Amino acid sequence: MNTNSPRSPLLTVALAAVVVLLLVQLKQQRSQPAPVLPAAVPGDSAKPVKRPALPEALSPLTASEVYRKVSPSVVSVVNSGLVRRGFFSVQLYEVEQGSGSGFVWDKDGHIVSNYHVIHNASRINVTFPDGTGYAAEIVGVAPDYDLAVLKINAPPELLHPVEVFSSINLEVGRNVYAIGNPFGLDTTLSAGIVSALGRTITSMTDRKIYNVIQTDAAINPGNSGGPLLNCCGEIIGVNTAILSPSGAYAGIGFAVPSDTVSRIVPQLIKKGRVTRAGLGLRLLPDHVTSRSKIDGVAIYAVFDQTPAAAAGLQGLRISPANKLLFGDIITAVNSTPVKTTEELQAILDPLNPGDNVTLSVTNSNSVREVEISLVEEP
Repeated sequence: MNTNSPRSPLLTVALAAVVVLLLVQLKQQRSQPAPVLPAAVPGDSAKPVKRPALPEALSPLTASEVYRKVSPSVVSVVNSGLVRRGFFSVQLYEVEQGSGSGFVWDKDGHIVSNYHVIHNASRINVTFPDGTGYAAEIVGVAPDYDLAVLKINAPPELLHPVEVFSSINLEVGRNVYAIGNPFGLDTTLSAGIVSALGRTITSMTDRKIYNVIQTDAAINPGNSGGPLLNCCGEIIGVNTAILSPSGAYAGIGFAVPSDTVSRIVPQLIKKGRVTRAGLGLRLLPDHVTSRSKIDGVAIYAVFDQTPAAAAGLQGLRISPANKLLFGDIITAVNSTPVKTTEELQAILDPLNPGDNVTLSVTNSNSVREVEISLVEEP
């Protein structure tokens, strides 16, 4: 017995019509050109936008590529000194006082390192990664910036200067690399990021170093004087110090910014010393002005025959009643407010003698603007 019900003739005709219609539409689509899809827009998750590649010069390098590019330029710097065996001995012995790192600055054989690496050295040896060593002489030092320039007589083909990148263009979070000789382990690479910018540290001379770069790249004893590099293998700073209770790496390292290095090193090569710009003034200590509830930097004295003296700036003076009276108070430099001598010095630090600055000065509740030329500090 057949349990299936007979199919309706009407249903059969309808199904046949649908099949014919689908076949006709498929034939029409195949005969038409392929549609052009609209360009993807930002935020379109269906298909990402393909961006043009960066120029090769701006393309970031891998850590291995940075190492291969820069490591031939990084040297070991060994500081040797003379010591006596005993208090009454006349014999002197040469011993290693310390070691650090440095890097090639130019084809003339100039090597940049830290001042504290070569401090009190009687002899300095520079060694390249291939083991080639040279005696180095000191060209110039800048203790206030913890920088030093050495010179070696090496063939030009051995000298590969490190390219410099302006530190003013840095951003927190950028990848960085440090190459140096920590604990005497030559040509060691460590990686990290720019942790912070604009830090201030104190040099061996108790002068402040401004706009210092903070990084978490591993910096240990022996890394001092080595380069801190960006992702393209360009120098952005000179590793100089760490913050650590134990004296070893604790995740906080500091580097003198490349803009400061680029300003100081040519002066050391040319003159053997650094020319600092000043106002031609002697300033009162901050603790004196703060106790007197003065908002600004007080002038103690004005040096004779300076632009500051010609502009009529005044320091402390004695009243007819033998009372000490304040003179001019500097409240801003180039429209930047200053309340301490450190803030004022931070503004002057990147400037040169001969540059003009505008001082906002108060005296007896009167305010005036004074433009003066900077002079060379003694």
